[in-house]
Amino acid sequence: GWQALARSTNSPYAAMGDAGNGYFGIQFHPEVTHTLHGAEILRTFATDICGATADWTPANFIAETVDAIRRRVDGAHVLCGLSGGVDSSVVAALLHKAVGAQLTCLFVDHGMLRHGEAGQVIDTFARHMQVPLVAVNAAESFLADLEGVTDPEQKRKLIGHRFIRVFEEESARIAAGWSPASSFGYLAQGTLYPDVIESASGSTERAARTIKTHHNVGGLPEDMTFELIEPLRLLFKDEARAVGEALGLPEEIVWRHPFPGPGLAIRCLGEVTWERLETLRQADLILLD
Repeated sequence: GWQALARSTNSPYAAMGDAGNGYFGIQFHPEVTHTLHGAEILRTFATDICGATADWTPANFIAETVDAIRRRVDGAHVLCGLSGGVDSSVVAALLHKAVGAQLTCLFVDHGMLRHGEAGQVIDTFARHMQVPLVAVNAAESFLADLEGVTDPEQKRKLIGHRFIRVFEEESARIAAGWSPASSFGYLAQGTLYPDVIESASGSTERAARTIKTHHNVGGLPEDMTFELIEPLRLLFKDEARAVGEALGLPEEIVWRHPFPGPGLAIRCLGEVTWERLETLRQADLILLD
């Protein structure tokens, strides 16, 4: 039966288990840096208890993922939503390795980026990645959707919906110039495992409560015209960075300061206005400098 295996100052049941049935649980975070022997706890659980083999490497992941993408996409065109952050940049590099010229990246300036960020992303991408990039300024559409909205959860969902609508509009415009006529069948995103967990999306929705909806998970409209490709969906941030390094991405991309997809909208308390965004931009610039 169940018994207490460890205690802490906060709980007499910091760890518990039913060894006979192979069930174990903890009430702390073994993955954080200040947990002593946390990595050892996770490793022991995965290998000794679950019987997993410790054979994950960035190289293995890249090879398997590239093969899976090729088999799934076949000859279809893929649109990759690029933010300039590590997650979407790694996805772009993976997709380019897998399907080459079938990939087009789309960078959307939603008006809630950091100071000079749009130009910086476009410049960095042009210098380091040989992938077609289309940049579009959709700030007015996003700000119009957010007018009068103060709830952060609602902001995320509205931003997620607008992103997809912009992707659909721009993909149709791009494809209209192709000969022979074609269209984008897939949308690639830099979704990570924590995004899925916190959104309590998909297979987790019955077992978890929503912590916060991520714009690229719970914020997607049900009627979007794309099939999703999310090759990093089961990875954490440090694993995504390791994959980026293995793909040869430069440090300025792999170790770029994290920034949420919805941008400054979430940092803006209350309604999002141009004036508030500019104040936040200046504050962020001072902090990072």
